Amino acid sequence: MNLKPLGDRVIVKQDAAEEKTASGLILTSGSKDKPQRGTVLAVGPGKLDKDGNPVALPVKEGDRILFSKYGGNEVVVGQQTFLILRADDIMAVIL
Repeated sequence: MNLKPLGDRVIVKQDAAEEKTASGLILTSGSKDKPQRGTVLAVGPGKLDKDGNPVALPVKEGDRILFSKYGGNEVVVGQQTFLILRADDIMAVIL
């Protein structure tokens, strides 16, 4: 991956959409919701505080996270699709 996030941005590999429902029904491509979870691939240096010092983000590379449904921007690099989120779009770290 040739991307380096800036500021309080995080690059995420979004999980694949579910192929079946819990009851076993196969979903068509139009009815699949994109998951709101993924794995952090890269983390920016963070926002600057009032004195100009960067404030580290609460996530690190490799963390599994939950993020808001409409947060971030999808980008395609080569054959891969990534999501670039702001730290404010991250709702939780999955433990």
